[in-house]
Amino acid sequence: MLVKTFGSAVFGVNALTITIEVSIGGGNRYHIVGLPDNAIKESLRRIESAIQTAGLRMPRQKIVVNLAPADIRKEGSSYDLPIAIGILAASGQIEQQDLHQYFIMGELSLDGGLQGIKGALPIAIQARSAGFKGFILPIDNSREAAIVNDLDVYGMRNLREVIEFFTNSSGFKPVVVKTRELFYENVCNYEQDFSDVKGQENIKRALEIAAAGGHNLILIGPPGAGKTMLAKRLPTILPPLNIQEALETTKIHSVAGKLNAAESLMTERPYRSPHHTISDMALVGGGVNPQPGEISLAHNGVLFLDELPEFKRSVLEVMRQPLEDRQVTISRSRLSVEYPASFMLIASMNPCPCGFYNHPDKECICGPGIVQKYLSKISGPLLDRIDLHVEVTPVNFNELSSLQEAERSASIRNRVIKAREKQDLRFAASTSLHCNAQMSPNMVRNICQINDAGRSLIKKAMEKLGLSARAYDRILKVSRTIADLAESETIEMEHLAEAIHYRSLDRDNWAN
Repeated sequence: MLVKTFGSAVFGVNALTITIEVSIGGGNRYHIVGLPDNAIKESLRRIESAIQTAGLRMPRQKIVVNLAPADIRKEGSSYDLPIAIGILAASGQIEQQDLHQYFIMGELSLDGGLQGIKGALPIAIQARSAGFKGFILPIDNSREAAIVNDLDVYGMRNLREVIEFFTNSSGFKPVVVKTRELFYENVCNYEQDFSDVKGQENIKRALEIAAAGGHNLILIGPPGAGKTMLAKRLPTILPPLNIQEALETTKIHSVAGKLNAAESLMTERPYRSPHHTISDMALVGGGVNPQPGEISLAHNGVLFLDELPEFKRSVLEVMRQPLEDRQVTISRSRLSVEYPASFMLIASMNPCPCGFYNHPDKECICGPGIVQKYLSKISGPLLDRIDLHVEVTPVNFNELSSLQEAERSASIRNRVIKAREKQDLRFAASTSLHCNAQMSPNMVRNICQINDAGRSLIKKAMEKLGLSARAYDRILKVSRTIADLAESETIEMEHLAEAIHYRSLDRDNWAN
């Protein structure tokens, strides 16, 4: 007898319908075809044990399992459950009339228990798009899949429950997640707040500008000045995720297996902080079975690179293209997948190896040329993609011990949202532009126009401070964001002056 069940394979952040065909006939051997990997080839041993534990029998006949389309490689252990159900239906142990209405996915334990799978959300979206009635999967992934409307999602604990479902489905209720209510209840529900940070008002201002315009930023300062503490609180002042962004972000984390059983929809902007020993592949994504990297997990959020010069040069260089294109393409001989990577880059670094160059109280012990050599670990092309360079100085005792509460994240976020609304109107005609940081050089000339006094100010600044040519466009972009925060239609002198102040590392004499 031939029986078909249905599952899915995930490529990038999208899924494809896979038909699992099971045929039982004369003979006594098992065959799995359709480009399975080793995890799928080993599945029959798990399936046999699970079926016997459920009180049913594994057929002692020739079993052929085909995963169609047969020219696409199938990976992972989540095909255990649809293969097991197909074998039971083909051997006449369960009814098969409703199998064609459901996607079935899950890894089986030897005792018949169901283990969680990766990519439940994109698989559920594919099930709905393909017109299936429901999706049967492990209970650990049920809430994640249930955010998809118009699809009945059933979370199961073991193989026995799945068998009972196809025997008497009326005894099971689908998992219900009220997506919009859940989203609006938890949006912007952050543990950290900017009010936790004492002093550092100029750094908070720089982070507000970065958030308002989507600008990349680097913090330079001695150890203990608060660089990491400030960076962790940047997501709290970014505009809240909308439903579409939340779904995009959740899909990526679902594919990477980063969602736990309690999570269904991500409502906070992601914050990723990889260690400086990270490899190129772990940062941008890839592997034998391509998986999203840290820059994709930071999509719609913040990627924080602490101690930037300590990262391998090759790791930093592979970020250059994603910073421009806001997506990553991973190509292999048999397939090519794309992951979104629209993130804000926040980096921090000590000014020198000892950490005390330009410190107001402590003396730097680095020898001549050491500071410049340390800074040269960061290439010019990467630095060119960072709009704001901010020097962080230690907080003095009076500010640290002050009982006065600092401004909360919510009030800063309101100003950022207003500035972003101006940019939404400005770039309404473009689907790929959302904030000032994404403007092309040609758009900078048209949108960031300044008067003769402004041009004179930038010229003097470039000559006096030794600013590089690449700083010119960055200054104009940042000054446009500052003007948006000030609700000004034109870029004024004070906006330009503040933007010039945020180009520390472009000064010729900074490390001399």
